[in-house]
Parts: sequence; structure tokens; C-alpha cells
Amino acid sequence: MPSITVLTEAELRHLVPLDAEAVVCVEDAFHALATKDVVMPPIMGFEIHEFNGEVDVKTAYVPGLEHFAIKMSPGFFDNPKLGLPSLNGLMVVFESRTGIVSALLLDNGYLTDTRTAAAGAVAASHLARRDASSVAVLGAGGQARSQLAALTLVRPVADARIWARDPAKAVAVAMSLSEELEIPITAVNDIPKAIEGADIIVTATPSGEPLLTADMLEPGQHITAMGSDADYKSELAPDVLPRANLYVADSLAQVRIRGELRAAIAAGTIARDAVFPELGAIIAGQAEGRTSPEQITIADLTGTGVQDTAIATLATARAKAANAGTIIES
Repeated sequence: MPSITVLTEAELRHLVPLDAEAVVCVEDAFHALATKDVVMPPIMGFEIHEFNGEVDVKTAYVPGLEHFAIKMSPGFFDNPKLGLPSLNGLMVVFESRTGIVSALLLDNGYLTDTRTAAAGAVAASHLARRDASSVAVLGAGGQARSQLAALTLVRPVADARIWARDPAKAVAVAMSLSEELEIPITAVNDIPKAIEGADIIVTATPSGEPLLTADMLEPGQHITAMGSDADYKSELAPDVLPRANLYVADSLAQVRIRGELRAAIAAGTIARDAVFPELGAIIAGQAEGRTSPEQITIADLTGTGVQDTAIATLATARAKAANAGTIIES
């Protein structure tokens, strides 16, 4: 009988840390999305407005990978008031050849955090200036922390600023990350001051109203917008995308529905039929990335099923090599 490997969050944190290999894993996933016959259906998602919650289900089959994953990812954004994390979830891993369940990853959203942070690093490695050293992060949740940590893997980050709606939380996160990453990080109460002079700006909030406007931006900046992953969210004002010299989507089909592009199209600042490059195409050399230090670049990251399959496959392979997890007979 087939067996199933069950892995806990603690085991997965040990097996799949946020490191250079995780970044390469996600970069390869985007490359595959541009160059292989990846099967990635639209995201199944719904909102539970009563409790400020949402649930997404993502998946993808990548030719050449031994497994594919289906991820169930709830986000309930009032949970911190209850002493609970905003994100949760799990992944089910199947054998690509047979469809047999291979593993159950009880990660509580950890692998999603890791692959999302890795995607931010991938975007910065291809779109931010090579000498980018100053970072501004809007948001003070778990993903804001992970995004900044991931950026240190691909750029010479020397200092950072953090803004959050809750100033006390921004201060706490800045102090904690300063010690963890061993770089000066300060909390700033004003968004324009937070992003002034920043080489890389990361927006990592569940905001339903824009945080950045075009007049705040400076030549040479790179923006990774990763908070807008539903049709009611938006972190960039509609005038921001036309201000950019290069706008890149993780999945053009997704950002038209869930990303910052959706809001810009709705406002009429971007044509409905406008076509933009995807991150995978830039990685694969099918489209140009940054071509000058003065360009303003934007990566619109809504989170793709191909990332989930990639990180889940990595976790499953490492668990097998380490004989980790609990084996149960199906």
C-alpha cells in the first residue's frame, strides 16, 4: 500500500529555511512557467467578510517535477487581535505520474511565507539595481519580515525602514530584525519619509486602499507589491503603474484579476488590453529586465501555484533524504 509522509511546521522550518536554495527553487519555478507546458488553473478563492477572512486554493503541475501540490491557504486578518496568526493552511503533495498522495505538509502557512519571500528576492535580483542597499518595507507582519530577510540574500542591504499602521508594531519589528539581520532598521511613522531614498520598496499589507502614489517615487527605485492578491485589495494608486518604466507580473492572467493591474485598469490609467512581461520571461531571457539605473521598476506578485508546487517538491525531497516526518499507511 502507498505510504504518506506527514510533516509538521517545526519539521518543515528545519527542512526548508529561507535561504539561497529556496530562492533558486522559486526562480526555477518562474522559469518553468515561461518555458514549459505548466498546467496552472485559476485560483479558487472566496471571502468570509463576517470575520475579515479569505481562503485561496492554488496548484500547478510542472513537467519534470516528480510531484505537484494543492495548497489551501486561509488568511483571517483579525486573528492577531485574538492572539492568533493571520495566515494558516496546509499543502497536499501528489505523485505526478500516478496522482497518489505522497505527503501532507502541515506548515500553517510557513511554506507560503517562504516561497512568497523568495519570489520577492527573485524579483529584486532581476529588477532592482545591483547596488541597491536601502530598503523600505510597508507592513510589519510576518511577510514583511520575511521579505526583508530574503532581500539580504540577493542585494547588499545596509539599512532599512519599516512603516505600519500600528507604530508600536513597526518599532517592535524594526528592533527584532535589526538584531536578527545585523543591520540598522528604523520604524518610520510617515510613508513618504519611509520610502525617501529607498532603493527597494516592498508593500506587504492586506490594504484595501492605496498606500503609494506616483509623486512619492524617485528614479531608480524598485517596488515589489505583494499585498494585493484579491480583487478588493490595492497598495498602489492607479497613477503608479504608468509612472513606472517597467511593470512586471508574476502571472499576467492573475494580476488582471487580483493584482495592482486590476485597480489601474478599473481606474482607466492602464488600457484593459495592455500587455506586460511576466517575471518568468525575464528570468528566461525572453524579455528585458532593468536596462538603466534610473528606471522605476515594479513587480506585481499575487502568488502562483507553480511556486507552491516547487517549494512543496523541495520539502518532500528533503524529507525523504533526511528520513523526516511521520509515515502512515494510506
